Amino acid sequence: MFQLSAAQVQGLAPDAASAAAGKKLAKPASWRNLGYSADALWGECQGSALYQTRVSLADLTAKCSCPSRKFPCKHSLGLLLLAVDTPGLFAAGAAPEWVTSWLEKRDASQQKKQERVAQAAAKPVDEVAQGKRLQKRHESIAAGLEQLDAWLADLLRGGLARARAEPPSFWDTQARRLVDAQAPGLATRLRQCSARLGAGEEGAARLLDDLGGLALLTHAYRRIDALEPALADDVRRMLGITLDQADVIARGDLVEDDWSVLGVVVEDDERVRVQRVWLQGARSGRQALVLQFAVGGARFAEALVLGSTITARLAFWPSACPQRALIAERSGVTGAMEGAPRGETIAAASERFADRLARLPWLERELFVLDSVVLVPEPRACVVDAEGRALGLVGEHHDLLLAWSGGHPVTLVAEWDGYALAPLAAWSPPRVLALAGTVA
Repeated sequence: MFQLSAAQVQGLAPDAASAAAGKKLAKPASWRNLGYSADALWGECQGSALYQTRVSLADLTAKCSCPSRKFPCKHSLGLLLLAVDTPGLFAAGAAPEWVTSWLEKRDASQQKKQERVAQAAAKPVDEVAQGKRLQKRHESIAAGLEQLDAWLADLLRGGLARARAEPPSFWDTQARRLVDAQAPGLATRLRQCSARLGAGEEGAARLLDDLGGLALLTHAYRRIDALEPALADDVRRMLGITLDQADVIARGDLVEDDWSVLGVVVEDDERVRVQRVWLQGARSGRQALVLQFAVGGARFAEALVLGSTITARLAFWPSACPQRALIAERSGVTGAMEGAPRGETIAAASERFADRLARLPWLERELFVLDSVVLVPEPRACVVDAEGRALGLVGEHHDLLLAWSGGHPVTLVAEWDGYALAPLAAWSPPRVLALAGTVA
Protein backbone atom coordinates (compact mmCIF):
# COMPACT_ATOMS: atom_id res chain seq x y z
CA MET A 1 0.00 0.00 0.00
CA PHE A 2 2.65 2.51 1.03
CA GLN A 3 6.41 2.05 0.80
CA LEU A 4 7.93 5.15 2.39
CA SER A 5 9.33 5.38 5.91
CA ALA A 6 8.25 7.63 8.75
CA ALA A 7 11.33 9.81 8.24
CA GLN A 8 10.44 10.26 4.57
CA VAL A 9 6.88 11.24 5.44
CA GLN A 10 8.15 13.78 7.95
CA GLY A 11 10.31 15.16 5.16
CA LEU A 12 7.09 16.27 3.45
CA ALA A 13 6.15 18.50 6.39
CA PRO A 14 6.27 22.25 5.66
CA ASP A 15 7.81 22.91 9.08
CA ALA A 16 8.80 21.24 12.35
CA ALA A 17 5.53 22.15 14.05
CA SER A 18 3.50 20.38 11.35
CA ALA A 19 5.72 17.31 11.60
CA ALA A 20 5.21 17.15 15.38
CA ALA A 21 1.45 17.68 15.08
CA GLY A 22 1.21 14.98 12.41
CA LYS A 23 3.07 12.53 14.63
CA LYS A 24 0.55 13.12 17.42
CA LEU A 25 -2.30 12.31 15.04
CA ALA A 26 -0.74 9.03 13.88
CA LYS A 27 -2.85 7.07 16.36
CA PRO A 28 -5.71 4.67 15.54
CA ALA A 29 -8.03 6.40 18.03
CA SER A 30 -7.96 9.59 15.96
CA TRP A 31 -9.21 7.93 12.76
CA ARG A 32 -12.11 6.05 11.26
CA ASN A 33 -13.16 4.77 7.82
CA LEU A 34 -9.55 4.14 6.82
CA GLY A 35 -8.97 2.62 3.39
CA TYR A 36 -6.81 2.48 0.30
CA SER A 37 -6.94 1.64 -3.38
CA ALA A 38 -4.36 1.48 -6.15
CA ASP A 39 -4.55 5.26 -6.46
CA ALA A 40 -5.03 6.71 -2.98
CA LEU A 41 -5.41 6.20 0.73
CA TRP A 42 -7.93 8.00 2.89
CA GLY A 43 -9.46 8.39 6.32
CA GLU A 44 -11.59 10.64 8.51
CA CYS A 45 -9.93 12.35 11.46
CA GLN A 46 -11.95 13.43 14.47
CA GLY A 47 -10.78 16.81 15.75
CA SER A 48 -12.85 19.90 16.48
CA ALA A 49 -14.75 18.62 13.43
CA LEU A 50 -14.64 15.49 11.29
CA TYR A 51 -12.00 16.08 8.63
CA GLN A 52 -11.88 14.06 5.44
CA THR A 53 -8.27 13.42 4.39
CA ARG A 54 -6.98 11.77 1.23
CA VAL A 55 -3.56 11.29 -0.34
CA SER A 56 -2.68 10.36 -3.91
CA LEU A 57 -0.22 7.46 -3.97
CA ALA A 58 1.12 8.59 -7.36
CA ASP A 59 2.61 11.91 -6.31
CA LEU A 60 1.80 12.18 -2.56
CA THR A 61 -0.45 15.19 -3.13
CA ALA A 62 -2.85 15.51 -0.20
CA LYS A 63 -6.27 17.09 0.26
CA CYS A 64 -8.02 17.68 3.58
CA SER A 65 -11.29 19.38 4.49
CA CYS A 66 -9.61 21.22 7.39
CA PRO A 67 -9.00 24.99 7.09
CA SER A 68 -5.20 24.75 7.45
CA ARG A 69 -3.06 26.91 5.15
CA LYS A 70 -0.14 24.50 5.44
CA PHE A 71 0.44 21.84 2.81
CA PRO A 72 0.42 19.03 3.60
CA CYS A 73 -1.58 19.69 6.76
CA LYS A 74 -1.10 17.82 10.04
CA HIS A 75 -4.02 15.49 9.25
CA SER A 76 -2.46 14.44 5.94
CA LEU A 77 0.87 13.80 7.66
CA GLY A 78 -0.86 11.88 10.42
CA LEU A 79 -2.66 9.70 7.87
CA LEU A 80 0.60 8.90 6.07
CA LEU A 81 2.43 8.13 9.30
CA LEU A 82 -0.41 5.85 10.38
CA ALA A 83 -0.10 4.01 7.05
CA VAL A 84 3.60 3.50 7.77
CA ASP A 85 3.17 2.36 11.37
CA THR A 86 -0.09 0.39 11.18
CA PRO A 87 -0.93 -0.52 7.57
CA GLY A 88 -3.29 -3.27 8.72
CA LEU A 89 -5.83 -0.65 9.78
CA PHE A 90 -6.43 0.32 6.15
CA ALA A 91 -9.01 -1.74 4.28
CA ALA A 92 -8.55 -2.32 0.56
CA GLY A 93 -11.58 -1.43 -1.50
CA ALA A 94 -13.42 1.09 -3.60
CA ALA A 95 -12.80 4.68 -2.62
CA PRO A 96 -15.70 6.77 -1.32
CA GLU A 97 -17.16 9.51 -3.51
CA TRP A 98 -15.28 12.32 -1.77
CA VAL A 99 -12.02 10.60 -2.73
CA THR A 100 -12.91 9.61 -6.30
CA SER A 101 -14.31 13.07 -7.13
CA TRP A 102 -11.05 14.65 -5.93
CA LEU A 103 -8.96 12.24 -8.01
CA GLU A 104 -11.12 12.91 -11.07
CA LYS A 105 -10.74 16.67 -10.66
CA ARG A 106 -6.96 16.30 -10.33
CA ASP A 107 -6.78 14.13 -13.45
CA ALA A 108 -8.91 16.60 -15.40
CA SER A 109 -6.80 19.52 -14.21
CA GLN A 110 -3.59 17.73 -15.20
CA GLN A 111 -5.04 16.90 -18.61
CA LYS A 112 -6.00 20.53 -19.19
CA LYS A 113 -2.52 21.64 -18.14
CA GLN A 114 -0.91 19.27 -20.64
CA GLU A 115 -3.29 20.47 -23.35
CA ARG A 116 -2.40 24.10 -22.63
CA VAL A 117 1.30 23.28 -22.87
CA ALA A 118 0.73 21.44 -26.17
CA GLN A 119 -1.34 24.31 -27.55
CA ALA A 120 1.28 26.84 -26.53
CA ALA A 121 3.99 24.78 -28.22
CA ALA A 122 1.92 24.46 -31.41
CA LYS A 123 0.79 28.10 -31.48
CA PRO A 124 2.34 30.01 -34.41
CA VAL A 125 4.84 32.63 -33.33
CA ASP A 126 4.62 36.22 -34.54
CA GLU A 127 8.27 36.34 -35.54
CA VAL A 128 8.18 40.05 -36.41
CA ALA A 129 6.79 41.09 -33.03
CA GLN A 130 9.05 38.65 -31.23
CA GLY A 131 12.08 39.99 -33.09
CA LYS A 132 11.23 43.55 -32.10
CA ARG A 133 10.90 42.57 -28.44
CA LEU A 134 14.17 40.67 -28.47
CA GLN A 135 15.99 43.51 -30.20
CA LYS A 136 14.72 46.03 -27.66
CA ARG A 137 15.81 43.80 -24.80
CA HIS A 138 19.16 43.14 -26.48
CA GLU A 139 19.83 46.88 -26.68
CA SER A 140 18.93 47.30 -23.02
CA ILE A 141 21.18 44.40 -21.98
CA ALA A 142 24.05 45.63 -24.14
CA ALA A 143 23.92 49.03 -22.43
CA GLY A 144 23.87 47.31 -19.05
CA LEU A 145 26.91 45.21 -19.97
CA GLU A 146 28.90 48.29 -21.01
CA GLN A 147 28.18 49.80 -17.62
CA LEU A 148 29.04 46.55 -15.83
CA ASP A 149 32.38 46.24 -17.66
CA ALA A 150 33.34 49.78 -16.63
CA TRP A 151 32.31 49.05 -13.04
CA LEU A 152 34.32 45.80 -12.97
CA ALA A 153 37.39 47.58 -14.37
CA ASP A 154 37.17 50.24 -11.63
CA LEU A 155 36.70 47.55 -8.99
CA LEU A 156 39.81 45.61 -10.02
CA ARG A 157 41.84 48.76 -10.52
CA GLY A 158 41.15 49.73 -6.90
CA GLY A 159 41.88 46.22 -5.62
CA LEU A 160 39.89 43.77 -3.50
CA ALA A 161 41.15 45.34 -0.27
CA ARG A 162 39.32 48.49 -1.19
CA ALA A 163 36.24 46.52 -2.25
CA ARG A 164 36.04 45.02 1.24
CA ALA A 165 35.72 48.53 2.68
CA GLU A 166 32.74 49.37 0.48
CA PRO A 167 29.23 49.30 2.01
CA PRO A 168 26.63 46.76 0.81
CA SER A 169 25.01 49.48 -1.27
CA PHE A 170 28.13 49.52 -3.49
CA TRP A 171 27.19 46.07 -4.79
CA ASP A 172 23.42 46.40 -4.54
CA THR A 173 23.29 49.58 -6.61
CA GLN A 174 25.09 47.93 -9.50
CA ALA A 175 22.89 44.84 -9.17
CA ARG A 176 19.79 47.02 -9.40
CA ARG A 177 21.14 48.61 -12.57
CA LEU A 178 21.46 45.17 -14.12
CA VAL A 179 17.86 44.39 -13.20
CA ASP A 180 16.81 47.65 -14.88
CA ALA A 181 18.82 46.55 -17.94
CA GLN A 182 16.72 43.34 -18.04
CA ALA A 183 19.62 41.11 -17.01
CA PRO A 184 18.40 39.78 -13.62
CA GLY A 185 20.61 36.70 -13.85
CA LEU A 186 23.72 38.88 -13.83
CA ALA A 187 22.32 40.83 -10.87
CA THR A 188 21.95 37.59 -8.89
CA ARG A 189 25.53 36.57 -9.70
CA LEU A 190 26.84 39.97 -8.64
CA ARG A 191 25.07 39.73 -5.29
CA GLN A 192 26.62 36.29 -4.81
CA CYS A 193 30.03 37.86 -5.45
CA SER A 194 29.53 40.35 -2.63
CA ALA A 195 28.87 37.49 -0.20
CA ARG A 196 32.48 36.29 -0.71
CA LEU A 197 34.02 39.35 0.96
CA GLY A 198 33.78 38.08 4.52
CA ALA A 199 35.32 34.67 3.85
CA GLY A 200 39.02 35.54 4.24
CA GLU A 201 41.72 34.65 1.70
CA GLU A 202 39.74 31.75 0.28
CA GLY A 203 36.78 34.05 -0.24
CA ALA A 204 39.00 36.56 -2.06
CA ALA A 205 40.23 33.86 -4.44
CA ARG A 206 36.70 32.74 -5.16
CA LEU A 207 35.61 36.34 -5.63
CA LEU A 208 38.24 36.76 -8.35
CA ASP A 209 36.96 33.59 -10.03
CA ASP A 210 33.38 34.84 -9.83
CA LEU A 211 34.28 38.25 -11.25
CA GLY A 212 36.17 36.52 -14.04
CA GLY A 213 33.08 34.46 -14.77
CA LEU A 214 31.01 37.64 -14.97
CA ALA A 215 33.45 39.20 -17.41
CA LEU A 216 33.47 36.02 -19.53
CA LEU A 217 29.69 36.07 -19.59
CA THR A 218 29.53 39.67 -20.83
CA HIS A 219 31.94 38.84 -23.66
CA ALA A 220 30.04 35.65 -24.52
CA TYR A 221 26.78 37.58 -24.86
CA ARG A 222 28.38 40.03 -27.27
CA ARG A 223 29.42 37.05 -29.46
CA ILE A 224 26.25 35.07 -28.93
CA ASP A 225 25.53 34.69 -32.65
CA ALA A 226 28.89 32.90 -33.06
CA LEU A 227 28.27 30.40 -30.25
CA GLU A 228 26.94 26.88 -30.60
CA PRO A 229 23.12 27.00 -30.21
CA ALA A 230 23.12 25.04 -26.94
CA LEU A 231 25.80 27.27 -25.38
CA ALA A 232 23.95 30.36 -26.62
CA ASP A 233 20.89 29.09 -24.73
CA ASP A 234 23.04 28.82 -21.61
CA VAL A 235 24.31 32.39 -21.98
CA ARG A 236 20.78 33.74 -22.37
CA ARG A 237 19.66 31.77 -19.32
CA MET A 238 22.59 33.06 -17.26
CA LEU A 239 21.54 36.62 -18.06
CA GLY A 240 17.95 35.88 -17.05
CA ILE A 241 16.31 35.33 -20.45
CA THR A 242 14.13 32.39 -19.51
CA LEU A 243 12.15 29.76 -21.37
CA ASP A 244 8.59 28.85 -20.44
CA GLN A 245 7.52 25.27 -19.81
CA ALA A 246 6.19 24.75 -23.33
CA ASP A 247 9.51 25.85 -24.86
CA VAL A 248 11.48 23.53 -22.59
CA ILE A 249 9.32 20.55 -23.51
CA ALA A 250 9.43 21.43 -27.22
CA ARG A 251 13.18 22.05 -27.43
CA GLY A 252 14.82 20.08 -24.62
CA ASP A 253 15.71 16.41 -24.22
CA LEU A 254 12.79 14.26 -23.06
CA VAL A 255 13.90 11.34 -20.88
CA GLU A 256 11.51 8.81 -19.36
CA ASP A 257 12.94 6.76 -16.53
CA ASP A 258 12.58 5.60 -12.95
CA TRP A 259 14.15 8.47 -11.02
CA SER A 260 15.62 8.19 -7.53
CA VAL A 261 15.49 11.26 -5.30
CA LEU A 262 19.05 11.61 -3.98
CA GLY A 263 19.11 15.08 -2.46
CA VAL A 264 16.68 17.79 -1.36
CA VAL A 265 17.64 21.31 -0.26
CA VAL A 266 15.27 24.18 0.51
CA GLU A 267 16.60 27.74 0.62
CA ASP A 268 14.39 30.28 2.37
CA ASP A 269 14.82 34.04 1.97
CA GLU A 270 11.58 34.81 3.88
CA ARG A 271 9.67 35.66 0.69
CA VAL A 272 10.27 32.86 -1.79
CA ARG A 273 11.33 29.33 -0.93
CA VAL A 274 13.51 27.59 -3.49
CA GLN A 275 13.79 23.82 -3.51
CA ARG A 276 16.63 21.98 -5.26
CA VAL A 277 15.96 18.30 -5.87
CA TRP A 278 18.57 16.00 -7.42
CA LEU A 279 17.38 12.93 -9.33
CA GLN A 280 19.22 10.01 -10.90
CA GLY A 281 17.76 7.80 -13.62
CA ALA A 282 17.86 4.03 -13.12
CA ARG A 283 18.25 3.17 -16.81
CA SER A 284 19.70 6.32 -18.35
CA GLY A 285 22.10 7.01 -15.48
CA ARG A 286 21.43 10.72 -16.06
CA GLN A 287 21.31 13.22 -13.23
CA ALA A 288 18.72 15.97 -13.15
CA LEU A 289 18.21 19.07 -11.04
CA VAL A 290 14.57 20.04 -10.46
CA LEU A 291 14.04 23.56 -9.14
CA GLN A 292 10.74 24.47 -7.50
CA PHE A 293 9.57 27.81 -6.13
CA ALA A 294 6.90 28.62 -3.56
CA VAL A 295 5.79 31.93 -2.10
CA GLY A 296 5.27 32.07 1.66
CA GLY A 297 3.58 28.93 2.97
CA ALA A 298 2.47 27.66 -0.45
CA ARG A 299 3.40 24.09 -1.34
CA PHE A 300 5.81 23.04 -4.03
CA ALA A 301 4.10 21.71 -7.14
CA GLU A 302 5.76 18.28 -6.90
CA ALA A 303 6.16 16.26 -3.69
CA LEU A 304 9.68 14.81 -3.94
CA VAL A 305 11.01 12.91 -0.94
CA LEU A 306 14.61 11.89 -0.25
CA GLY A 307 15.10 8.18 -0.84
CA SER A 308 11.95 7.76 -2.93
CA THR A 309 11.55 6.78 -6.57
CA ILE A 310 9.20 8.16 -9.18
CA THR A 311 8.43 7.11 -12.72
CA ALA A 312 8.37 10.22 -14.84
CA ARG A 313 9.24 11.87 -18.13
CA LEU A 314 11.61 14.77 -17.60
CA ALA A 315 12.27 17.64 -19.98
CA PHE A 316 15.79 19.10 -19.77
CA TRP A 317 16.52 22.75 -20.45
CA PRO A 318 18.48 23.16 -23.74
CA SER A 319 22.11 23.43 -22.68
CA ALA A 320 25.67 22.56 -23.62
CA CYS A 321 25.65 20.67 -20.32
CA PRO A 322 22.03 19.60 -19.63
CA GLN A 323 21.29 19.52 -15.93
CA ARG A 324 18.14 21.39 -14.97
CA ALA A 325 14.88 19.63 -15.81
CA LEU A 326 11.17 19.83 -15.20
CA ILE A 327 8.76 16.97 -14.59
CA ALA A 328 6.61 16.81 -17.70
CA GLU A 329 4.57 13.80 -16.61
CA ARG A 330 4.48 11.34 -13.71
CA SER A 331 3.06 7.83 -13.73
CA GLY A 332 2.81 4.91 -11.34
CA VAL A 333 3.13 5.09 -7.58
CA THR A 334 5.82 6.81 -5.52
CA GLY A 335 8.04 4.05 -4.15
CA ALA A 336 11.13 3.64 -1.98
CA MET A 337 14.70 3.17 -3.17
CA GLU A 338 16.21 -0.28 -2.79
CA GLY A 339 19.75 0.04 -1.53
CA ALA A 340 22.23 2.84 -2.06
CA PRO A 341 22.49 4.84 -5.29
CA ARG A 342 25.19 4.01 -7.81
CA GLY A 343 28.38 5.80 -6.79
CA GLU A 344 31.79 6.51 -8.28
CA THR A 345 35.30 7.32 -7.12
CA ILE A 346 36.46 10.85 -6.40
CA ALA A 347 38.74 10.67 -9.45
CA ALA A 348 35.87 9.67 -11.76
CA ALA A 349 33.54 12.32 -10.35
CA SER A 350 36.22 15.02 -10.64
CA GLU A 351 36.99 14.05 -14.23
CA ARG A 352 33.30 14.19 -15.12
CA PHE A 353 32.96 17.61 -13.51
CA ALA A 354 36.02 18.91 -15.38
CA ASP A 355 34.54 17.72 -18.67
CA ARG A 356 31.21 19.41 -17.98
CA LEU A 357 32.90 22.59 -16.78
CA ALA A 358 34.87 22.75 -20.04
CA ARG A 359 31.58 22.66 -21.92
CA LEU A 360 29.85 25.15 -19.60
CA PRO A 361 32.26 27.52 -17.79
CA TRP A 362 29.45 28.92 -15.58
CA LEU A 363 28.45 25.56 -14.10
CA GLU A 364 27.57 26.40 -10.48
CA ARG A 365 27.25 22.96 -8.95
CA GLU A 366 27.25 19.29 -9.79
CA LEU A 367 25.94 16.25 -7.96
CA PHE A 368 28.64 13.88 -6.71
CA VAL A 369 27.60 10.37 -5.63
CA LEU A 370 30.75 9.00 -4.02
CA ASP A 371 31.10 5.31 -3.30
CA SER A 372 32.76 3.94 -0.13
CA VAL A 373 34.04 7.17 1.41
CA VAL A 374 35.09 7.65 5.03
CA LEU A 375 34.74 10.91 6.94
CA VAL A 376 37.98 12.29 8.39
CA PRO A 377 37.05 15.13 10.78
CA GLU A 378 40.51 16.59 11.54
CA PRO A 379 42.32 18.86 10.91
CA ARG A 380 39.71 19.91 8.36
CA ALA A 381 36.64 17.82 7.61
CA CYS A 382 36.99 15.79 4.41
CA VAL A 383 36.00 12.46 2.92
CA VAL A 384 38.50 9.91 1.63
CA ASP A 385 37.66 7.15 -0.84
CA ALA A 386 39.12 3.67 -1.29
CA GLU A 387 41.80 5.05 -3.65
CA GLY A 388 43.04 7.46 -0.99
CA ARG A 389 41.79 10.64 -2.69
CA ALA A 390 40.14 13.29 -0.53
CA LEU A 391 37.73 16.21 -0.91
CA GLY A 392 36.99 18.86 1.72
CA LEU A 393 33.55 19.34 3.22
CA VAL A 394 31.48 22.40 4.05
CA GLY A 395 28.27 22.55 6.04
CA GLU A 396 27.33 21.60 9.57
CA HIS A 397 26.43 17.97 10.17
CA HIS A 398 29.91 16.42 10.10
CA ASP A 399 29.68 15.13 13.68
CA LEU A 400 26.30 13.59 12.92
CA LEU A 401 27.68 11.83 9.84
CA LEU A 402 30.69 10.56 11.79
CA ALA A 403 28.50 9.18 14.60
CA TRP A 404 26.00 7.67 12.18
CA SER A 405 28.64 5.98 10.02
CA GLY A 406 30.78 4.87 12.97
CA GLY A 407 33.82 5.58 10.84
CA HIS A 408 32.79 2.97 8.25
CA PRO A 409 32.54 3.63 4.48
CA VAL A 410 29.28 5.07 3.20
CA THR A 411 27.85 6.26 -0.10
CA LEU A 412 27.80 10.05 0.10
CA VAL A 413 25.60 12.33 -2.02
CA ALA A 414 26.83 15.92 -2.09
CA GLU A 415 26.88 19.09 -4.17
CA TRP A 416 30.30 20.00 -5.57
CA ASP A 417 30.98 23.62 -6.58
CA GLY A 418 34.59 23.16 -7.66
CA TYR A 419 35.95 23.98 -4.19
CA ALA A 420 34.23 21.80 -1.58
CA LEU A 421 31.50 19.24 -1.04
CA ALA A 422 28.20 20.17 0.60
CA PRO A 423 26.76 16.83 1.88
CA LEU A 424 23.09 16.15 1.17
CA ALA A 425 22.61 12.53 2.24
CA ALA A 426 24.48 9.34 3.12
CA TRP A 427 23.58 5.70 2.51
CA SER A 428 24.59 2.61 4.44
CA PRO A 429 21.83 0.16 3.39
CA PRO A 430 19.22 -0.19 4.60
CA ARG A 431 19.75 3.14 6.37
CA VAL A 432 19.77 6.62 4.85
CA LEU A 433 20.74 9.84 6.62
CA ALA A 434 19.51 13.26 5.48
CA LEU A 435 22.23 15.88 5.85
CA ALA A 436 20.55 18.86 4.21
CA GLY A 437 17.32 20.63 5.07
CA THR A 438 16.14 24.19 4.97
CA VAL A 439 18.90 26.77 4.53
CA ALA A 440 17.91 30.23 5.75
